[in-house]
Amino acid sequence: GGREANQVSDDYRYQDGNYEGYAPNDSYYRGGDEPAHEEDAQSDVTEGHDEDDEVYEGEYQGIPHPDDIKEKQKKRAPAVADEYRDRADLMAERMEDEEQLAHQYENIIEECGHGRFQWTLFFVLGLALMADGVEVFVVGFVLPSAEKDMCLSSSNKGMLGLIVYLGMMVGAVMLGGLADKLGRKKCLIISLAINAAFAFLSSFVQGYGFFLFCRLISGLGIGGSLPIVFAYFSEFLSREKRGEHLSWLCMFWMIGGIFASAMAWSIIPHYGWGFSMGTKYHFHSWRVFVLVCSLPCIASLVALKFMPESPRFLLEIGKHDEAWMILKHVHDTNMRAKGEPERVFTVSYIKTPKQVDEFIEIQSSTGTWYQRWLVRITTTFKQVWDNVLYCLTAQYRMNTLMLAVVWFTMALSYYGLIVWFPDMIRYLQEEAYESRVKIFDDEEVSHFTFNFTLENQIHRNGEYRNDKFIGMKFKEVRFEDSLFEECYFEDVTTSETFFENCTIISTVFYDTDIYEHKFINCRLINTTFLKEKEGCHLDFEEDNDFLIYLVSFLGSLSVLPGNIISALLMDKIGRIKMIGGSMLISAVCCFFLFFGNSESAMIGWQCLFCGASIAAWNALDVITVELYPTDKRATAFGILNGLCKFGAILGNSIFASFVGITKVVPILLASSALVGGGLLALRLPETREQVLM
Repeated sequence: GGREANQVSDDYRYQDGNYEGYAPNDSYYRGGDEPAHEEDAQSDVTEGHDEDDEVYEGEYQGIPHPDDIKEKQKKRAPAVADEYRDRADLMAERMEDEEQLAHQYENIIEECGHGRFQWTLFFVLGLALMADGVEVFVVGFVLPSAEKDMCLSSSNKGMLGLIVYLGMMVGAVMLGGLADKLGRKKCLIISLAINAAFAFLSSFVQGYGFFLFCRLISGLGIGGSLPIVFAYFSEFLSREKRGEHLSWLCMFWMIGGIFASAMAWSIIPHYGWGFSMGTKYHFHSWRVFVLVCSLPCIASLVALKFMPESPRFLLEIGKHDEAWMILKHVHDTNMRAKGEPERVFTVSYIKTPKQVDEFIEIQSSTGTWYQRWLVRITTTFKQVWDNVLYCLTAQYRMNTLMLAVVWFTMALSYYGLIVWFPDMIRYLQEEAYESRVKIFDDEEVSHFTFNFTLENQIHRNGEYRNDKFIGMKFKEVRFEDSLFEECYFEDVTTSETFFENCTIISTVFYDTDIYEHKFINCRLINTTFLKEKEGCHLDFEEDNDFLIYLVSFLGSLSVLPGNIISALLMDKIGRIKMIGGSMLISAVCCFFLFFGNSESAMIGWQCLFCGASIAAWNALDVITVELYPTDKRATAFGILNGLCKFGAILGNSIFASFVGITKVVPILLASSALVGGGLLALRLPETREQVLM
């Protein structure tokens, strides 16, 4: 760059009125060869003219004016100098620019006002947040029915419950990081499109492996939406509105839970809804439910196409004009809605930070197409990784570590207990069910046809000779130390039914699902198995399924008071007191679980716990958005939310393992985690008075 500037200066050096090295060959330019007396001659025509208004005569011959050359050199000089400046100096200059931009942007947003545009974006992004809430509940609701279609074992059901959180964890980190490089709107569209496509596909796939894969990728998509939604919406809010309206936005997560519970309650029990294609393909009611649950995501995806990119993000990457147009659109939309269309957007110029990153445009002739894409992808992910590391630099390290502990302890206790509550209710129901078991000893039955349902029974030391079991169902039935001789089983379906220490002689099993693993320490003599049933065909009505839907519905609804209180007080008492107070109150609620010895008591304590803890979640979302600068905001939120999902996986696994064993460990673990996280949260910096950096 320096050599180019010197060359320009050498080519057009102006000395004593002459251009060095230029030999005129016409009458318009004479250089220094003109006689001295002509220099003093003045034309009457030029009298009264300002010297600045005179036409430079070299202009007619395409020769640059010396002043123009100097201006170009001045403009060129900083660009040349930046190449040799220390990166730390450039970053310091950028930080100074960002601070100026932050205060100017706050004033611009206040001038734009809060009105129709923000409320429209509120509902569009709310649908995306609602889709995230739905995703958390979907798998839990479909498991009881899906296990019938897919014959899921206990380990398979556990994996299906955890796989969604695993996808969310990866999606939050990956897509949150990309949102700081590619843009909020673009990455949110990608996130929702992935979720909608694979959620829709999962309702049709039949195999367990494909269903597991679809739910994993679906979770990856919706996991990326959460950090983007809060970063996106916060950049259209002024300081005085930010805490309150981000808290109102959190209500859509609650609405998602209510929507999922209501749809499960109204669709899944109708097991006959759907269709079958032969014996291999079945589309039952739970698949209809999965399909319906993708609607909020699809609706948000369509509406998002009509929303603009975040102008704050555009300013960060130097797109001044595009950001200005969007801010003007926000201003004009709000002013028209307020009945003041004559109000003019007074901002003409917005400060843009110094661009430090080097972007290399790859020419279409360079390499093959996949090589060019590989370079772009690796460059982008390197920039994302640099952002991740930036969150751990000295300036943000302590805040990031404290926030990580608070997010993790909150997720461990909340998601652990949210799974533990329904499991405990099921356990209490199973205990009550087992207490009603009927026991039959030493019965002898011969030449009898069984064509009805047997449920919750134990048959010991019985003898069955020449009996027929046709078109019947066994549910929770055990045959112990019994004899079956010359019996015939046809079209029989079973659930939790076993033959233990039995002797079975000359018996035929035709079109049944009584497989070999259901015979425990049995002697099979001259026994024939013909045309075994494929898949799971049991369709018993599960009364406790209705209760699980009700529990989830009430748990989601119980956070409404907490949402309202947190939204109204977020900007009054501050984020830190909200987090600490909510977590400590939730810890106290955990101790009352020791007195939950019935289904109604467990439901009541669950509602109380959810209502108390929601304020901490809302305040965590707000403070995470406000603590980090614009170019790192979604990345930091994604990292912390990914850690939150890791805590959810651990919580689900640990708490579920103690169901039916002891209540002490889950309660003490949850309460101690909440107390520790709540006390640590009080050491975080308060952010309600600061502008978005």
